[in-house]
Amino acid sequence: MALKLVNLGFHSSIPCSPRPLKDRFVLRSSKVEQISFTESENSLIEALLGIQGRGRSSSRQQLNAVERAVQVLERLGGVPDPAAASIEDGKRILFRFDRAAFSFKFLPFKVPYPVPFRLLGDEAKGWLDTTYLSSSGNLRISRGNKGTTFVLQKQTEPRQRLLTAISSGKGIKEAIDELISLKQNTGQEDPELEEGEWQMMWNSQTVTDSWIENAVNGLMGKQIIRKNGRIKFLVDILLGLKFSMSGNFVKTGSGVYGVTMDDAAIIGGPFGYPLELKNNFILELLYSDEKLRVSRGNNSILFVHVRTDALR
Repeated sequence: MALKLVNLGFHSSIPCSPRPLKDRFVLRSSKVEQISFTESENSLIEALLGIQGRGRSSSRQQLNAVERAVQVLERLGGVPDPAAASIEDGKRILFRFDRAAFSFKFLPFKVPYPVPFRLLGDEAKGWLDTTYLSSSGNLRISRGNKGTTFVLQKQTEPRQRLLTAISSGKGIKEAIDELISLKQNTGQEDPELEEGEWQMMWNSQTVTDSWIENAVNGLMGKQIIRKNGRIKFLVDILLGLKFSMSGNFVKTGSGVYGVTMDDAAIIGGPFGYPLELKNNFILELLYSDEKLRVSRGNNSILFVHVRTDALR
């Protein structure tokens, strides 16, 4: 029997241990609807939010948060007998690989991956143990025979659909409009500029050839927000060097902030080289929660940031 597996969530090639994790966050859905999750399930979804690709750019804090949330759900157990394919002991899904291919965005077809699965025998076989299935059937956690952890989600929420659109490069503006509409429907009248480290995932401005111009305008790197009205742009350059630019923000209206950036430097270890740079702009929050933020800056540039530090 051939079994097709579709990974829609977190992918870790490391077992449940203190060793490094590798992640995958791929979500697909076109339905606009409210999805109900338990508090523990929502903790896992929150931890996954913003983890892109295989998670190589994610912080250790983010990966640990995902693994902790997975372990909580596994202890809860969920549906007792979740399996519906080639099953062993009610929880184990058996499968055998028979083909593979590369998929490239710039090609309209898949490129076959030349692996002789038929000659590999048992090496082409594997299994997935379902360690958690939600009562709604929307969320499943599985661990494979290679020590891989999968989080699979049947239906996704608007924030996840936005990050999927960013990953694919399609439907981003529509996903942003959906989030803004959600804010209006839920009565989120006055979003706040949340404290924390925020990684820029996407902006609507085509970047220039000057990396320093991009950094000064917040088109790359992180924003670090502090409660005392301080804001910092931080961009990794190369060989351990960082571009840092700090300033102040003041709330001037509902979800609107005036920002003044006037303290820039190139940082290398304990040393810094000051730069004569200044930038003033208006920041308008279109959507904001503790994990994801959509904002608009000067020249109507749209930004999407995801929080990367641990929630307090």
